Amino acid sequence: MRYLFAAVLSINFVIPSTFAADPVKPDQKGVDKDNVKMDAETKKAVNAALKFLAREQNASDGSWGNTAITGFALLAFMSNGHVPNQGEYGKNVAKGVDYLLRCARDDGYLVGSKGGNMYCHGMATLALTQVYGMTGDEEVKKVVKKAIDLIIKTQNNEGGWRYDPSPTGADISVTIMQVMALRGAKDAGLHVPDPTMANSIKYINRCRDNRTGGYKYQPYSNGSGYARTAAGVCVLQLCGEYEADEIKKAVEYMERTGDDFGHYWYGHYYAAHALNQVGGEVWEKYYKRMRDRLLTSQGRNGEWYSDRREAAYGPAYQTSIAVLILSVPTHYLPIYQK
Repeated sequence: MRYLFAAVLSINFVIPSTFAADPVKPDQKGVDKDNVKMDAETKKAVNAALKFLAREQNASDGSWGNTAITGFALLAFMSNGHVPNQGEYGKNVAKGVDYLLRCARDDGYLVGSKGGNMYCHGMATLALTQVYGMTGDEEVKKVVKKAIDLIIKTQNNEGGWRYDPSPTGADISVTIMQVMALRGAKDAGLHVPDPTMANSIKYINRCRDNRTGGYKYQPYSNGSGYARTAAGVCVLQLCGEYEADEIKKAVEYMERTGDDFGHYWYGHYYAAHALNQVGGEVWEKYYKRMRDRLLTSQGRNGEWYSDRREAAYGPAYQTSIAVLILSVPTHYLPIYQK
């Protein structure tokens, strides 16, 4: 439990320069226009949610479930400035990080006794890239490097990934989570081969539905979806494709569609990130819509939970994503910076 007793940051931490996002291009429309702020009511809701998440943490191992849900919870805390052993919930974050580190197999695969797959691995890896970027902790770096190496080795010949840690299949959902982790690692100064990112973009582009502008689950699947489209826009932005025509058409599709009730939280996790990067009026309208909706649906204990929207993953998952959506304007997380 090495992390629980190591103060890795000063209280006023500074994100290392190696973790700065790509500079904004002068002609990058909208991205430099962000009038969205967290108001007092939103901060109050987020604080109540963090208290709920702290109570929900497993006292025996520091988790909130499998490695993916634990990763989401850690990002929720870190998106509000709570890092290992610093801030009101520093100990909670430290315990959660320790849990992920203990889950790492010798080959780098981040799944523990609670089960998991490459989606869980990608989410946990992303969370640890943010920890490393915000702390510079060398033990975290070792685990992240092996986790990233596993992702690189398991990319299939189409440029994507699927649920097993082997280069056999691909779908847009698992692929996008690996790209998020790769971008987090790259921003933190770890080596990610350019062909790995380029080939992932090729796969994502093959999942695009030219008719609707949205994105499909796999290249030969039927029908676009809001969640998959939000994730597709996220990846294009993360890979520097700021001016791609596909982004404009995909955002138009998202505005027409509005939600994906089958993958509600998953979809808005990506949508908040993607539309924040797009910026301007699109982002402002989206944030207001989600803020108003979330603030009127929060439970009395600070949680968000709907038994009709991805209920199987539980309130810690739903609450973590709600916090992440509301907390994008803080820009604490390097992956959310512009």
